[in-house]
Amino acid sequence: MALLKANAGSYRWTAATVGSNNAAGYQLATRTPVMAVGGFNGTDPAPTLKQFQDYVAQKRIHYFIGGGTAMGRGGMGGAAGGSDAAQKIAEWVQAAFTARTVGGVTVYDLTSR
Repeated sequence: MALLKANAGSYRWTAATVGSNNAAGYQLATRTPVMAVGGFNGTDPAPTLKQFQDYVAQKRIHYFIGGGTAMGRGGMGGAAGGSDAAQKIAEWVQAAFTARTVGGVTVYDLTSR
C-alpha cells in the first residue's frame, strides 16, 4: 500500500492494526513499521487505549487500518474477538476519525485532527 510509504520516516509506526497477522502483511509489503494492536491475534491488552491515544497525540502513528480481530464488534469488518483494549482502540478510532477506503481497505488518518 503506497499510502503507508508516504512520509514514513516521520512516524514511529506508519500504521496500526489489530493483530500481528494483519500488521505483518502490511509491514512486509511496505517495509515500514506497523503496530500490532493487541499482540499476535488481538487478544493482548497492549497497548491500552490511553497509551494508544498518547501515541496518536504525539503523532507517532500515521494511519489505523481497519479490519482486524477486534473490528467485528465495532462494525469495521473482521471476525469478532480481540481484547477489550483492542476493541476500545478500534471504537475510539472509528468515532474520532474519518474512514477512507484505499484499495478496498478501510484506513483512518490519525494525524487528521
